[in-house]
Amino acid sequence: MSTTGIPWYVWALMTVICWGTYGVCMHTGSASMKNPEHGRIMAFLWVGLAYFLTAVIAPLIILKLKGGPVDFWAFPTKGWQWSLIAGTLGAIGALGVLLAFGASPNPPVYVPVVMSIIFAGAPIVNAVVNTTKNNGWANVQWPFVLGILLAALGGYLVTKHAPKSGPPAEAKASPTP
Repeated sequence: MSTTGIPWYVWALMTVICWGTYGVCMHTGSASMKNPEHGRIMAFLWVGLAYFLTAVIAPLIILKLKGGPVDFWAFPTKGWQWSLIAGTLGAIGALGVLLAFGASPNPPVYVPVVMSIIFAGAPIVNAVVNTTKNNGWANVQWPFVLGILLAALGGYLVTKHAPKSGPPAEAKASPTP
């Protein structure tokens, strides 16, 4: 159990749902800006605002209500530095997703392909970086390597065999004269 009384896997599943819908929402938002030249950056601005509200304002309120520290500079240096790096990597990653959507206008990049590459590749990078950081390569067993290979294969298969999108839902609903 976590300190909130909610098991870790509930939080993990919440993240899976949020991140699983992340790319679709970002693509929909950027396309809905109706500005082929600047739409992705306009969407990124709103993503940043959402990060600010969710990751700055909300934690400050929670810390204040629970009597926690709210003086940024009193936080342990190593903790805030690594957290700042993590936030920067997350923001750069979000920008990368949006830029990937617009990198190939003809034919357009298919959202599930971009997200499959990202979500299959990220666990592989995480496994390699974390194993290296913790000097764990001497303890690697074959199922770990198999898991990395299967993640790569899964990303490849989803990318290679992604179903093609059909006409928009409203186009299907309207009868042909």
